Amino acid sequence: MTFTTWLMLLALAGALAADAFAVALCQGAVARPGFRGAVRIGAAFGAAQALMPLIGWATGIAFASAIRNVDHWLVFGLLGALGLKTLKEGLSESESDCRTLSGWTLLGAAVATSIDAAAAGITLPSLGTHVVLACAVIGGVTLGLCAAGVFLGAAGGQKLGKKAEIIGGLALLLIGTKVLVEHVFFGG
Repeated sequence: MTFTTWLMLLALAGALAADAFAVALCQGAVARPGFRGAVRIGAAFGAAQALMPLIGWATGIAFASAIRNVDHWLVFGLLGALGLKTLKEGLSESESDCRTLSGWTLLGAAVATSIDAAAAGITLPSLGTHVVLACAVIGGVTLGLCAAGVFLGAAGGQKLGKKAEIIGGLALLLIGTKVLVEHVFFGG
């Protein structure tokens, strides 16, 4: 993989982790779970974020022949819609509903914040990256950001959640636009 592909993959991973990071900040502020709790929360969100793109990729492969001629538009549309949704959430005035997560509620939150990763998984082949590697990077980045988010939240950083969502939304929009521009103007 090229350096640019690595940068795009890391940007995608960070953007997809924005919602989970915001929840982790909230968890740190509310529950102050300590090191083991931070790792547990990070692992739950990281595992969900790693698995969901695989599901999206498999769905995309099943319909590859049908979408081959419009895949760049699909990437642009999916990442653009996810980016706008994430950006809207980051810019909203409403406070997040923050409650302590554990067990089934933690699993539910991890799956809920990773649904966008399933949609992004459909786009992975067009990014020029190996799918399993991409899923591992997405999961690893999410784990790290969420574990750090718990500590930042405990230190009073809950307000960072909105900024993370704004940055994540912009990154998704930029990645989708880059794929579209490369395909339309440079045939790639």
